[in-house]
Amino acid sequence: MADNTVEKNKKNNSIWSQSIPVHEQLAVVWRLIKMATPAYWMFAGAILFALISTLISGYLPYILQNFMNKQLTNPNTPLNAVISFALGFGAIQIFSAILTYFQNFWYGQASETALNNVRKRLYAKLHQLGMRYFDQVPGGALVTRVMNDTESFFDFWMLLVNLIYAVASIISVYIFMFASDPGLSYWLLLIVPVTLLTIWVYQKYSSSVYRNMRAKLSALNAKLAESINGIETIQNFHQETRMKSEFEKINQEYFDARFHMVKMDSRLLGPMNQLLLGMTTVFILWYLGNQSFTAAVAGGTIYAFTNWIGNIFNPLNNVQQSLSTFQDGVVSGYRAGKILDDTTYEPAQHENANGKITDGKIEFRHVDFSYDGKTTILHDLSFTAEPGQTIALVGHTGSGKSSTINALMRFYEFQKGSILIDGQDIRDLDPVDFREKMGLVLQDSFMFYGDINSNIRMYDDSITDQQIVDAARFVDADKFIDSLPHGYKTPVLEGGSSLSAGQKQLISFARTIVRDPKILILDEATANIDTQTEAAIQRALKNMRTNRTTIAIAHRLSTIKDADLILVLDKGVVVEQGTHRQLLAQKGYYYDLYKMQSMENAGK
Repeated sequence: MADNTVEKNKKNNSIWSQSIPVHEQLAVVWRLIKMATPAYWMFAGAILFALISTLISGYLPYILQNFMNKQLTNPNTPLNAVISFALGFGAIQIFSAILTYFQNFWYGQASETALNNVRKRLYAKLHQLGMRYFDQVPGGALVTRVMNDTESFFDFWMLLVNLIYAVASIISVYIFMFASDPGLSYWLLLIVPVTLLTIWVYQKYSSSVYRNMRAKLSALNAKLAESINGIETIQNFHQETRMKSEFEKINQEYFDARFHMVKMDSRLLGPMNQLLLGMTTVFILWYLGNQSFTAAVAGGTIYAFTNWIGNIFNPLNNVQQSLSTFQDGVVSGYRAGKILDDTTYEPAQHENANGKITDGKIEFRHVDFSYDGKTTILHDLSFTAEPGQTIALVGHTGSGKSSTINALMRFYEFQKGSILIDGQDIRDLDPVDFREKMGLVLQDSFMFYGDINSNIRMYDDSITDQQIVDAARFVDADKFIDSLPHGYKTPVLEGGSSLSAGQKQLISFARTIVRDPKILILDEATANIDTQTEAAIQRALKNMRTNRTTIAIAHRLSTIKDADLILVLDKGVVVEQGTHRQLLAQKGYYYDLYKMQSMENAGK
């Protein structure tokens, strides 16, 4: 099985390391541009200032050339003219610097605004996706896409501004160069195709490198998240060495991917640009020097052309240096787009679904359920829970208990049959009312960072402090809460690590009861609780079931003796059903399970 996992990972890595086709890269670029919609006017301002700056950058060498060739070579030029030109030239430089400040300021503000919008969209989309999506994608990989990948968008948008600046600068510079010396300017046009060729070669080979690097980063984050979340299990089973080895292996793979990127950038970007700049400068000096054998060449012309070449290569250098950022942004945008385009939504309700839950009657009618659409988990499941009844689901692991809850809670879509609540198709119920009237307590209770009060209220300001106290008292959670130094204001650390399993479960019960649901779903809610706490919860459950329909997955059969109906599941099929006494009298599947647990408890 381990070998299959390795082969699968290799296959996935090979897929992610393939180059992204050009048409897909262009589609991603267009999408990233559209993602910046909230900041369009700020980007427009930055681009406007950039365009003005390019005109000034091209104009300054032109006027300086004319001044050097006509004024400085003339011994009769008055000092006032030189001073006036210097002051005017300096004023233009100051104005250009001010434009650059506003250009950078507006760009930074625009990029942060756009980045903030993208992250909000991704976060909102993740909360629209169904449980199946999170079964398939590791949490660490999602953190990478929402945080690390989007961070590269900031520099990506900077590249767009630099690209516009470079194009405008090249056009303006060539206009002034042609006005100065058309012959030399024609030869210098060769710079453009050579530079474009360099960019094409870089893009051709870089997308696979960056895509592979991002895939390795996702794997690294996923491994880190797994190590942190499972630290207790790792230390308990002395798996530190193995986890360290696996982390070092993935980290080395990420290092190798980044090193490959560094080598490629160092070969194709800076050195190539410097080589072209040096060769172009030599050509200019040769061309103008060759003219000097037949006619005098003014120093201003030499200065202007060498300056203009700098004005061409400097923005081109910025663009080329940003190509790594561009490729990083394309790959990141491609990965983020996968989230935005994913259609693994939570099961959809019918159009105009406005049904309400009133009594809490539940009916399963010949329901078939599958997670992947291929392997059927529940086969022709049928049962009825009358209002106020308790229905217990028992069976070995994989028998279909949790799948029944997943279908009832609309976490996954069922394929055949129908599920009715109060005689209404579950898909015709108003989704808001449905969530409010369905109370779910899981085996593992998740605690949010905050305090006990906020974990019971779940940040619903309509729930009063008195309702929180009443709910805690109702489930016997008030005793341990009142014993804490800060009571309901006691801080809750990440994951509730400062609380015991029983305390977290009691808080989870209070969290559910404070909303007064009509239907109560208990997914092995007492499985991780000690005997003393379980006794308190069992007393609370009797109160909780009053006027509520309860569906309980039972791990300990002793906790469901008073259930109105017990369904015994095996491989997704109901093999037995009845009350506790009726099932024991049948001396079948349930009888064997109960007897086995009784012997285990007696052995303890």
